Amino acid sequence: MYVKPSLTLTHAATLQMLAAAVAQAEAMGQPQCIVIVDASGEVLGDIGMTGAKYLSRKSAAAKARTAASTGGPSSAIPEQVHLQIAAATGGDVTGLGGGLPIYMDGVLVGGIGVGSGSAAQDIEVGQAALHAIGAQDSL
Repeated sequence: MYVKPSLTLTHAATLQMLAAAVAQAEAMGQPQCIVIVDASGEVLGDIGMTGAKYLSRKSAAAKARTAASTGGPSSAIPEQVHLQIAAATGGDVTGLGGGLPIYMDGVLVGGIGVGSGSAAQDIEVGQAALHAIGAQDSL
């Protein structure tokens, strides 16, 4: 077989995820940078909330791309290779917590990265976004 069917995140899903993530961050009182990418790492949508750390948008993008590329949370990158893998990928892969893969019907469709809070806060915001569209962060 030379082709296979695939699922794609839509703009509607992206907007719904961003809205849910912002709502969760506001409820926590922690402004966040949120980046959503498709399975190839292409940015579908992002936002830097008022008061979020501006450099966190870069780390959120790396977290999202890491999760989309590996199919697992960004925090799963082994500690001993954090610096090397970041250098080898021009900063596109990170071991920082806050990146989650997006699975729909058992298919990896993208990743979400959240930054500006603690790793636990970032993950909580990311999970709220996944929940908003019925997605999972693992198989």
